[in-house]
Amino acid sequence: MTYRTVGLIGKSSHEATFNSITLLIEELHERNCKVLLENKIQINLDHEVESVSMLEIGRRADLAIVVGGDGNMLGAARVLAEFDIDVVGVNRGNLGFLTDISPDDIPAQLAHIFNGNIAREKRFLIEALVYSGETLVDSHNAVNEIVLHHSKVAHMMEFELYIEDKFVFSQRSDGLIIATPTGSTAYSLSGGGPILTPHLDVLTLVPMFPHTLSSRPIVVDANNEMTLKISNNNSDNVQISCDSHVVISVNPGDHVIIRKNFKHLTLIHPPDYSYFNVLRKKLNWGSKLY
Repeated sequence: MTYRTVGLIGKSSHEATFNSITLLIEELHERNCKVLLENKIQINLDHEVESVSMLEIGRRADLAIVVGGDGNMLGAARVLAEFDIDVVGVNRGNLGFLTDISPDDIPAQLAHIFNGNIAREKRFLIEALVYSGETLVDSHNAVNEIVLHHSKVAHMMEFELYIEDKFVFSQRSDGLIIATPTGSTAYSLSGGGPILTPHLDVLTLVPMFPHTLSSRPIVVDANNEMTLKISNNNSDNVQISCDSHVVISVNPGDHVIIRKNFKHLTLIHPPDYSYFNVLRKKLNWGSKLY
C-alpha cells in the first residue's frame, strides 16, 4: 500500500517524543508525504506541517504513527478505529505491547513500511452501554478492557451477569474485568486472567477479589452480548471504566450492556514481529533454557 498522507500522534509534552516526531517528519518529507501533526503537540519545527485534530487525521491520513506508550496508542485507537487507516506505534513508553518500533530504528522500519514489508492485523473493540430502565445514559468504546468497579476503594458490590439473556452468576466482589485479547496482557493479566493471542474472537471475564473461592476467570465468545445488572442492594454508585481513561457512573438498579463493536483497529507490524517474542521481552518469561 502507498501512504501519501501520514498523521503523527504523541504526548503533548515529552522531549523524547519530540525527538522521534522531528525525525519522523524529516523521513516522511524525504518520501514526499504530506504530514499531519496532531494539534495537541506543541513543537517548534524547521519543517512546515499542518496541525489538525485526531479526528481529522483519521479522515484524511492513510497511516497514523503514534509516538508514546500503550496509553497513547489506546487513546488514539478508540478514535482511529472509526476510520479506514493503518496504525503503527513508536515506543516511547514503558512496556509497549502495542508500540512495536524502537526509537533507534525509525528509518529502517519506515523503509519496511513503505516497501510493504509489513504484517497487518485487525484488533476488535468492545463497547459499554449504561441504561437506567429503558433510557441510555452513556456509552463508550474500549480497546483493552471494560471494568465494572466500585466508586470507593476496596469496597464490595453486588451484581448479576447474563450472556445472551441467560443467567451466568451473581457475585459479591470488587468488580469484574471484561478484556479483549489485546487487553489480556494489561489489567486482566494483573487480576489473574489468561493471556489470549490477538487473533482469537473471545473475551475473558476476570472477577476482582470475589467473596468466594470458586469464582474463576472464564473465556467467552466475543460475539455474545453481555448484561451486567447492578443490584439495588448496593448503597453507593458504581462505575464502568473503559481502558482506564473514561469513567461512567452507574446507579444501583441500572444495567450495563457490553458487546463487540463492529469497528476494528488496523495495526501494522515490522516484518520480524512475533507476538510470542513480545511476550518474552515485555513479561520477561519463557526464555530458552538451553
